[in-house]
Amino acid sequence: MDDNLKALMQELGNAINESLSESERIAEAIGEIRQAGFDVFMVLEATIGFNRRSDEADSEESGEKQDVFETAGTIKFSSQDQRFLKALKIAVDE
Repeated sequence: MDDNLKALMQELGNAINESLSESERIAEAIGEIRQAGFDVFMVLEATIGFNRRSDEADSEESGEKQDVFETAGTIKFSSQDQRFLKALKIAVDE
């Protein structure tokens, strides 16, 4: 990955972080949860894919369909997550 893209990704991350930390709505919601007697921690995960436009144009011209990104890995669900998903009738493979 080139240094320019790394810098742009860092800038995007900083912008997202700044937006969340300056959001009055988020601060109010966290304040209400704390007033109800709970500690709050928040973990957000974003998956952002990058694809050079020239590659995309080349594949369109040749008639090929190109995947933008692919994810692989494991997800850890807490018991609370599992109860929530079960309430929505979503099955989770163990």
